[in-house]
Amino acid sequence: MTALVGALGVGVALIGALGASVTIIFALWLHQTEKHRRALSWAAVMVAGCVVAVVAMEVALLTDDFSLAYVASNSTKLTPTLYKFATLWGALEGSLLLWAFVLCVYVSAAALSFRHQISDRLVAWALLTMLLICVFFFGLLAGPANPFGTLPNPPIDGNGLNPLLRNHPLMAIHPVMLYFGYVGFTVPFSFAIAALVTGRLEEGWLTSTRVWTLIAWGSLSVGILLGAWWSYEVLGWGGYWAWDPVENASFLPWLTGTAFIHSVIVQERRGMLRVWNLSLLLATFALTIFGTFLTRSGVIDSVHEFSASSLGPLLLGFFALILVVSVALVGWRGDQLRSPGSIDSVLSREGSFLANNLLFSLFAFVVLLGTIFPLIVEAINGDQLAVGRPYFDRMLLPIGIALLLVMGLAPMLTWRSTSGQVLATRALGPAACGAAVMGGAVVMGAEGLGPVLGIGLGGFVIGAAFRHLTIAVRRNGWRGLTGRSGGGMVAHIGVSLLAFGFIASTAFSEEGEFQLRPGETGSVAGHQITFVELTDTMDGPNRVVRAFIEVEGRGLHAPAITQYPTFGRPIATPSVATSFVDDVYLSLVAIPDPGSDSVVVRVLIEPLVAWIWVGGFVIGFGTLLALVPPESGRGIRREKEASRGLA
Repeated sequence: MTALVGALGVGVALIGALGASVTIIFALWLHQTEKHRRALSWAAVMVAGCVVAVVAMEVALLTDDFSLAYVASNSTKLTPTLYKFATLWGALEGSLLLWAFVLCVYVSAAALSFRHQISDRLVAWALLTMLLICVFFFGLLAGPANPFGTLPNPPIDGNGLNPLLRNHPLMAIHPVMLYFGYVGFTVPFSFAIAALVTGRLEEGWLTSTRVWTLIAWGSLSVGILLGAWWSYEVLGWGGYWAWDPVENASFLPWLTGTAFIHSVIVQERRGMLRVWNLSLLLATFALTIFGTFLTRSGVIDSVHEFSASSLGPLLLGFFALILVVSVALVGWRGDQLRSPGSIDSVLSREGSFLANNLLFSLFAFVVLLGTIFPLIVEAINGDQLAVGRPYFDRMLLPIGIALLLVMGLAPMLTWRSTSGQVLATRALGPAACGAAVMGGAVVMGAEGLGPVLGIGLGGFVIGAAFRHLTIAVRRNGWRGLTGRSGGGMVAHIGVSLLAFGFIASTAFSEEGEFQLRPGETGSVAGHQITFVELTDTMDGPNRVVRAFIEVEGRGLHAPAITQYPTFGRPIATPSVATSFVDDVYLSLVAIPDPGSDSVVVRVLIEPLVAWIWVGGFVIGFGTLLALVPPESGRGIRREKEASRGLA
């Protein structure tokens, strides 16, 4: 019964999406704008059907309905309730159902927000674009990705999720935040397509999508950082970012989206960089579909990858369609996209945003090349190769340093032109801050030109952001912290803190591996550990070996390693002794031999990792502040004054 209800829900949602799309198409064709509103009724049917499907799947998971193939493959009776609930997005078909549900949330919110402008052709075309995307995803769910397939002979119990997906509560949060980021770019993308189709390429469509873009970007930022935290806490290899192809696939739209939310300010202010802004936004959405293809096609080997499926060609075709339509529309409207003005000086606010675009685009290209190059080589000659961390670190470090420099300079530049004398005066305080941070890092033992320079520029960015915020708060009170200008500066501080943690933990980490018996000690980078005892227990059908280890000055910790009967290799669960100076990261290398009381412990000392998570929190807080509007028109004027960097 649950399978039937869920399948009907998907079918109704598909019919609703088709009905709404056809209604708008005919209304636009016949120029009957009064009929646009009828599409909202069909859209409501779509949303209702999707909600029914999601509820049906959750009921099946929570009640152990193993007649559904999806439940039998991905859940068990012993799975904790939280992970049963999160199993909805733990495998291929369910993850697409979540995608469709989040898409319905955004379509509903957009339709509600623009309900009074539904007769406007721009809004109608934007809604049509969103609905056609809904048709594609509900078509997948009704066909090759049907999550409500049944088994003729249901098993007594299911297989359960991959153990890596059921040993941390972030399983319930990280994928959802990523999807709200991925799918959220559908709204600004749809308005960009609508602007190109209607020829209304002035700045109005940008203003209409500003909040939607920030919500999507903020959600994606938080989702990526939660994924890094999850990796650090769970996988046992000691890192939080491995330049894994699927990690890169989520990072790529973040890069182009970040460039867009900065570049769009120039178009709103001076009507410039129109081609840049459309290209960045269209590329951002296209890259979200590319990431979906990578994750669900079976073309890559990743801990994040879903099982191989027949969806690869369909998703790749959809990605190609988006690219072709986007490029064709931009080419068609090329004459209208010419900017009315030009950049007067490199030392100007708009000059810094153009440099920002170039650097972020170069960063994205390097990441994309490293991600797809192995796929291209394998497709050509069948050879399998991997592009590892050395490539990314070597290629991206100089680009990252240049981005930090631009981040620090931009808030101190004025529009059109900034004299060298004015810039030098404004940069004095931030430069002193950067020099102090760099000097402190050297005293603490930092070495190497790239890492030390990166840390110093991070301090420079913080100094520039505090200077900007000080001026804004002096003029506007606490409202100086809000709006795109104030919230953006807070986010810049978060990025700098994150950069400190990333640079330090990448360049200055130390590692040791010890085989210890109870009472024996080991030492890495001045941190002494003492092995206390070993326990070997059963958690249901799973064997859990846990080592209790005393970290000098940091208390008792218990890294574990678990053997799941349904999973080939044992899974290590690390334990981390965290501080704002460094982390002592403990993991067990292997399950001890029977009768042995010794363990092999891997110890990593990771400097400043905690500042990555602090920086992520500050970025999220800055995004929320950016969503808070200025107090009034006067507040807007003051915010603009503060954004000029006036001293």
